[in-house]
Amino acid sequence: MIPGSCCCGAVEFSLAAQPSMMATCHCSRCRKSGASTIVFVKKDDLKWVKGRENVALYQPKAPYKYGRCFCKICGTSLGEILSEDDSFPISAHALDGKLTARNSLHEFVGEKPDWVEICDSAPQSSGHPD
Repeated sequence: MIPGSCCCGAVEFSLAAQPSMMATCHCSRCRKSGASTIVFVKKDDLKWVKGRENVALYQPKAPYKYGRCFCKICGTSLGEILSEDDSFPISAHALDGKLTARNSLHEFVGEKPDWVEICDSAPQSSGHPD
């Protein structure tokens, strides 16, 4: 089990298995929501411990389609943790246990700020990778 939580502890969950992939998005939306490094988890692996009712969803206007979840109390970014898809991204920073996944790609590197230095050898893409 890999525990996860928000900053204030109002939201707690666990993952029954390691995430399948880790990636970093450098687009302004992901940076501003605090979820630029994400891990992909399977819906069946996510178990709520407490506080699902404390998770809010920000639904963006078109052309964006992916909502962002966060703790209603402290604002911790939780990625797409309320998704009903079979697999979805959550913020890697919300996980409290050890991860075996390592960053496998950087997307939207054309939008990254000048002060960000990419310091790993993961492939880079100017937008969503092919």
